[in-house]
Amino acid sequence: MTARLPVFPLGTVLFPGLVLPLHIFEERYRALVRHLVALPEDAPREFGVVAIQAGWEVAPTGPGGRPLPGAGDVTLHEVGCTAELRQVTELADGGFDIVTVGRRRFRIAEVDRRSAPYLTAEVEWLPEPGGTDETAELLAARVISVFRQYLGLIRPDPQDITEQLPEDPTVLSHLVAAAAALTVDDRQRLLAIDDTAARLRAELRLLNREAALLRQVRAVPVPLAELASPPTPN
Repeated sequence: MTARLPVFPLGTVLFPGLVLPLHIFEERYRALVRHLVALPEDAPREFGVVAIQAGWEVAPTGPGGRPLPGAGDVTLHEVGCTAELRQVTELADGGFDIVTVGRRRFRIAEVDRRSAPYLTAEVEWLPEPGGTDETAELLAARVISVFRQYLGLIRPDPQDITEQLPEDPTVLSHLVAAAAALTVDDRQRLLAIDDTAARLRAELRLLNREAALLRQVRAVPVPLAELASPPTPN
């Protein structure tokens, strides 16, 4: 089954069930929000979020703020996730602050760059597992254990590790993929996996890899702003 969706290219990966707030300032995406808000009450207000493979989130502009011809072209990854519009705040400058929640995964069949101010795409919905999967449940318990150890390595205060992680294996797999400090490519590969057990296995490998690196260097990444700050005098 296919559908046509507005598409929002981003430098990040959205997963089902995860919250994604966005500040909308480009005119083409303002038009997208206005289109969604104008839909009938019973219509799904959702658009596709797809990670950028090459290119930029914001189209480069020339004199007067006009987009440069062809400069906003991006190459997208094949698999994305819809974002359901939950909250819209219109700003004085005509922009919007919106809150969305990831809903369902899809694969892009064809991108249309001409029929609207923003990208649209013909997409195929990807299957989501249902029912009980004993293998996934066993893997979920292992992922929870390793993920808590990983959090202990990246957080200075062990008492901060108080999250109630979801028991549902599929929900857990999406949360861990979004919350771990992974590259966009790593997250994209996880999003594209259809089977929950396979996604959890992949996350175990990634978490063990990241934990081993953290133990080896015995250092936690710090914000660039802190690196740029002058040392405090003794």
